[in-house]
Amino acid sequence: QVQLVESGGGLVQAGGSLRLSCAASGSILGGGPMGWYRQAPGKQRELAAAFTSGGQIVYADSVKGRFTISRDNANNTLYLQMSSLKPEDTAVYYCYAVIIKLYWGQGTQVTVSS
Repeated sequence: QVQLVESGGGLVQAGGSLRLSCAASGSILGGGPMGWYRQAPGKQRELAAAFTSGGQIVYADSVKGRFTISRDNANNTLYLQMSSLKPEDTAVYYCYAVIIKLYWGQGTQVTVSS
């Protein structure tokens, strides 16, 4: 069983930065796809950034050039560095990982004030 625990969310002013972390209880080495989804109030969950099964990185058009996804296999941690934040980035951010099966974190709130 793998558990994913996000941290790093909070309140930030527009133009600011945050770094989200997603710590996995098990090994993510050689794992399948993993990344970050987000869900804004009243909207569907959408992919923000992810590593594909082939190891490529994909970003939503709305975050390209502002967000950077990375991972530290040695520490079983996934990151999302968010810069130049906008109010429309306000959402609950969820990390996920496919390690035999799909796992989700509990989510962390990011609020960007104008």
